[in-house]
Amino acid sequence: MSTNQTQNIKILNSDPSALGLFGLAMVTLVASSQKLGLTSGTSFVLPWAIFLGGFAQLFACINDSKRQNTFGTTAFGAYAFFWFAVGASWMIKAGVFGQGLASGIDPKQLGFAYLGYLIFTIFMTIGAAETHKVLFTIFFLINFLFLGLSMDSFGLMKGFSHELAAYAELLISLVSFYGSAAAVLNPHFGREFLPVGKPFGIFKK
Repeated sequence: MSTNQTQNIKILNSDPSALGLFGLAMVTLVASSQKLGLTSGTSFVLPWAIFLGGFAQLFACINDSKRQNTFGTTAFGAYAFFWFAVGASWMIKAGVFGQGLASGIDPKQLGFAYLGYLIFTIFMTIGAAETHKVLFTIFFLINFLFLGLSMDSFGLMKGFSHELAAYAELLISLVSFYGSAAAVLNPHFGREFLPVGKPFGIFKK
């Protein structure tokens, strides 16, 4: 077997979801601190949105594509570009691209974007049900995050919708840390060191 073939096998065997879930865990931890009122502003949320929410998940997306994992490629890619877009939106609001763009902001446009991601997350949650229970829990919580963000952007039940998004985001972070740890430690120890739960077996027999 050639050196290139050996390297290709190693790439296929490595699980990029460990880094992707870590990126998700970090950005949602930092972002939720702002929503919960523990921190203020988005200036120091922005780098984590770009590098952990964006690039870390994009890295996982690309490597899942090499493994021919359509579900992982789509999930990590879609959420990576979500964080890139959110980061750009924060920069527009801060006037980075000029006051013309900053003065023309309509929060409802973000509401429609969040609504689109809610629709996306719903059908991805169905797919996650046949992966493992930790991943399903993450997607299940992301639904509530986008529901809260959508309602808040449309001015619906402002207090409730903001808190819904904040607490959902914090829980996403905690479960994603666990999922990332499982993706690293289980293959590292060659056994189920951290249980992730079996697929539900509802849609896929």
